[in-house]
Amino acid sequence: MNDELLIKLANEAKENAHVPYSKFRVGAALLTKSGKIYTGCNIENSSFGLSVCAERVAIFKAVSEGEKDFEKIVIVADTDETIRPCGACRQVMAEFGDFEVIMVSKKGEISRSSVRKLLPYRFNGDFLKI
Repeated sequence: MNDELLIKLANEAKENAHVPYSKFRVGAALLTKSGKIYTGCNIENSSFGLSVCAERVAIFKAVSEGEKDFEKIVIVADTDETIRPCGACRQVMAEFGDFEVIMVSKKGEISRSSVRKLLPYRFNGDFLKI
């Protein structure tokens, strides 16, 4: 799967963002190891704590369809610098392992990282064992 297609799909998803308050549109495209792609956009709510980020929408869609093994996620936004996932999204990503994270600016600049690099001291299920 080429990154250009994932960037295109993330940008298309970004157009569906519901952002009446911040006007800050974000899109994501998640590639599973089985080759399926799930997209997401950020969705705001007037009760701000109920808003959800594009990355989590894409991941939750994949998981709800039985996919839990991810290869990469592309995140796009209308930012001058490459977009970065928030802490909550990093933690949700970490729940499903270490995979590639591709972050894209409005000018098409690309930064590459991994979940582990973005959240090296993640909380995981090992802490829940009693």
